[in-house]
Amino acid sequence: MKKGENDISVLLKSMKPVLNEGEYVFCSVNENETIDIDKLVCCFKEKEGTTIVVERAIADEMNLDYSFVSSWITLSVHSSLEAVGLTAAFSKALSDAGISCNVIAAYYHDHIFIPVKDKLRAMEALTSLSQQ
Repeated sequence: MKKGENDISVLLKSMKPVLNEGEYVFCSVNENETIDIDKLVCCFKEKEGTTIVVERAIADEMNLDYSFVSSWITLSVHSSLEAVGLTAAFSKALSDAGISCNVIAAYYHDHIFIPVKDKLRAMEALTSLSQQ
């Protein structure tokens, strides 16, 4: 299995943000709720409940509560889970643009969930960061 990139300058130049289609929400579910894993973007078990990220339409269909409707941006570079500085760099760029972000680092890529209304500005900020 190929290891991810560690060099911050390479990561920033090759991160190539991709805006995924759709609207996504974070929901908390308990152990008693049956969720089709194929409908999930991801899940994380916490002591208070299991957090799931799903398309908004799926959450609505399942009558799940949520408060944050987001767009999903994937950084297409294969970043190492041990890389230092990538999250700090892109979160600062988004913060400087006044955009909140929720980050999920998976094995191959970093995934950024930002408010729907800010998706184009977020793409501009990330693309600009990549071109510096």
